[in-house]
Amino acid sequence: MSVSHASGILPGMKNLLALLLALAAGAAAAQPAHPVILVSMDGFRPDYLERGVTPNLNRLAAGGARAVAMRPSFPSVTFPNHYTLVTGMRPDHHGIVDNVMNDAAISDKRFTMSNAEAVVDRRWWDQAEPVWVTAERNGIHSGTMFWPGSEAAIHGVRPTVAPKFDGKLPATARVDTLLSWLDRPVGQRFGFMTLYFDDVDHAGHEFGPAAAQTTEAVALVDQAIGRLLAGLAARHVEADIVIVSDHGMAPVSAERVIRMQTLLPEGSYEDVASGSYAAINPVPGHGEQLAAALLKPQEHMQCWRKEEIPARLAYGHNARVPAFLCLAEPGWSIVFNDKNAAKVKGGKHGYDNAAPEMEATFIAAGPSFKPGVVLPEFDNVDVYPLVMHLLDVTPLPSDGDLTPLLPALVQ
Repeated sequence: MSVSHASGILPGMKNLLALLLALAAGAAAAQPAHPVILVSMDGFRPDYLERGVTPNLNRLAAGGARAVAMRPSFPSVTFPNHYTLVTGMRPDHHGIVDNVMNDAAISDKRFTMSNAEAVVDRRWWDQAEPVWVTAERNGIHSGTMFWPGSEAAIHGVRPTVAPKFDGKLPATARVDTLLSWLDRPVGQRFGFMTLYFDDVDHAGHEFGPAAAQTTEAVALVDQAIGRLLAGLAARHVEADIVIVSDHGMAPVSAERVIRMQTLLPEGSYEDVASGSYAAINPVPGHGEQLAAALLKPQEHMQCWRKEEIPARLAYGHNARVPAFLCLAEPGWSIVFNDKNAAKVKGGKHGYDNAAPEMEATFIAAGPSFKPGVVLPEFDNVDVYPLVMHLLDVTPLPSDGDLTPLLPALVQ
């Protein structure tokens, strides 16, 4: 290689090296002061903390902040509220309007939590942008341990690590997986992580919120939180931990059932969802017939056309919301056949998000939080701006507001 060629290449290499160093410095500077861990305890009511089996959660709450309760978004079910927690948008705005939904523009197949093809299809999720997408775009590595939406490349971006959901993986293994992410080399550690436990929700559905088995599940999740705290201490990691639930749980029984098949003309409707509420579309040509059957006083439930759903529920404007919504009183179940009526037992959620039984849990602790703060009830859309504040990343426009949480923060 001639000297003239070398002199032409070296400046270019220097420029490239300078660019790489600048990018590396920018990525390092983008990391939050402390890693942020968002933990979901599915179906965990705030009064579960009063059962005498949650020493770790109670200690964390005493050393940080807790809310008297957190109000979920409607419908008070798992996927919509988990996506609300990480986007700050209500289900009607972020598009995950139910655990079960239709969208002919995407697929003729119904979206369900167990539909593996649907949960990885970004088109269902792209109406909003979750925390991890914005974090990754800002140079913050993220790891999600089973959070709805994390298996899809939303807006073309996935978390750095996002294991596929495995409902059989025990809580201890989930914690250990997250802790292993903290053992990565310094430049590869995650600034934002999520953790998900479903044990309490499963027990609540099967046995009811007051059952001994549900209390055992509460204790199990508390032990997992203790394992997380011990793992952080062993690694000398000071993290900001935000612990939430997506909804509460109400007791149900086969004696409190609303049989829709006795109210609706046969062949006039398609039932999209049922349980604590019913989401119904008319068969073409039967809209008025269905309206006449539904839109009159009903025992233990109230029905609306989607465009007439009460504003306080913030629901009904998204195209994925079916034409009619019927909402049962807490403790009552809506079914469309006798087989399902006989199966009603244990507990349900999805009721009016203002119902006390649907209240969710909020606890936060770490260097960014004052100790011993008790917050009044607030909406779960406010968790998103809190997490973005902890990450020191500008939040996107949302339905949330950081103001209710400011008293808990070290200024």
